[in-house]
Amino acid sequence: MSGHPALTALRNALGDALSTEPAALEAARGDYSGLRRNGTPLAVVHARTIADVQAALRIATEHRLPVVPRGAGTGLTGGAMGGEGELVLSTARMTRIIEVSPADQLAVVEPGVINAELNAALEPTGLFFAPDPASRAISTIGGNIATNAGGLLCAKYGVTREAMLGLKVVLADGTLLELGHRTVKGVTGLDLTALVIGSEGTLGVVVEATVRLMPLPAGSPATIGAYFPSVVDAAAASAAITAAHLRPAVMELIDEVALARILAHLGLPERAPGSAYLLVQTDGSAAIAEAEEALAIIRAHDGAAALTADPDEGERMLAVRRAFHPAMAASANVLIEDVAVPRSALPEMLAAIREIGARHDLEIPTVAHAGDGNLHPNFLFAGDEVPPRVWEAAGELFRTAMSLGGTLTGEHGVGTLKRQWLEEELGAPQLDLQRRIKAVFDPLGIMNPGKVF
Repeated sequence: MSGHPALTALRNALGDALSTEPAALEAARGDYSGLRRNGTPLAVVHARTIADVQAALRIATEHRLPVVPRGAGTGLTGGAMGGEGELVLSTARMTRIIEVSPADQLAVVEPGVINAELNAALEPTGLFFAPDPASRAISTIGGNIATNAGGLLCAKYGVTREAMLGLKVVLADGTLLELGHRTVKGVTGLDLTALVIGSEGTLGVVVEATVRLMPLPAGSPATIGAYFPSVVDAAAASAAITAAHLRPAVMELIDEVALARILAHLGLPERAPGSAYLLVQTDGSAAIAEAEEALAIIRAHDGAAALTADPDEGERMLAVRRAFHPAMAASANVLIEDVAVPRSALPEMLAAIREIGARHDLEIPTVAHAGDGNLHPNFLFAGDEVPPRVWEAAGELFRTAMSLGGTLTGEHGVGTLKRQWLEEELGAPQLDLQRRIKAVFDPLGIMNPGKVF
């Protein structure tokens, strides 16, 4: 590929922002899903400016070169992996926090800014950026936008789409679009900002974001850690908390398979076989009162619970949930999945996961953002390749979620892993319309080809 005619133009335009180093090309072939693309990308562009992104896309359009937009590479669906002859366009080095406006409660950031680093910079202002993916210490704002990421706090504070006011996006031909606004309200024309969020790099490359900030909640949070005889009991308690019109900042559920592995991983005492865990955290001025209401509901559903207003103790409780992915990865290869159902259907969905796992002789440890019905079933397996029975079980799980009024993905996106089920959820007419919308943005079809559609 070293003789590809686009490489000379890219080198002339981008200088040392263009890399053909084997290590860079190899890293761009995979993401946190554990998948890897066949073949080797042509090159990686480590863009530092909007002009770098525009130059790379103009040259890609001229040479009909497929482009894979990429951030930190922490995605879980294979949506940002570069394959044979593709140009990987990374925005991970675009890391400026351009502006923070406490008066307007907004910030303007480049896409390579890390979630946790943005909130560390905002702390003196008394404001925060609410989307809280589990990968917040390493994931970028651009990646959040690409998949419309959520996380632990989104039941109360919303997912990425609710935190975005405006975007700058470069189209496949290098055109720079400025979408959205800095105002709280704005309904001029179609909402292209919302369309780009969650589009997984198929429409263009996000190069700047104007994000909505929120005041840090007053006082200390109140946290409840509750153990239940079964995961269905825990799910019923979470559904009852929602039905009582309580809105915790965090409400996370850990099933019995996951809990046993997490406790062993952390060196904590074992619980009775079949035990599940529900973590509830309330915040703001009414934190204690809301937590006490939730505690009464939990105990009415046979939960053995402890409530604390001590921030350090609350963090120790949260550490059990945050240890989920490390604990699973420590003992097996993992296919990390993502479905969402109406919150009232959580008990039924969790029971179905147990039944599907038993029928296929698979362990499927599961955690759920119980506050919004988003579940993460993890399929454990040995070997480097995902076995066929895992895919068969995953397909049944996806169809079960859809039959309960749910969706294939709550926050991870479609990427390459879920393309084959897309039409089952959307239907042929809507899928065709979405493909035609993509063609308007990307008439040559060079933006992240083979992903989503």
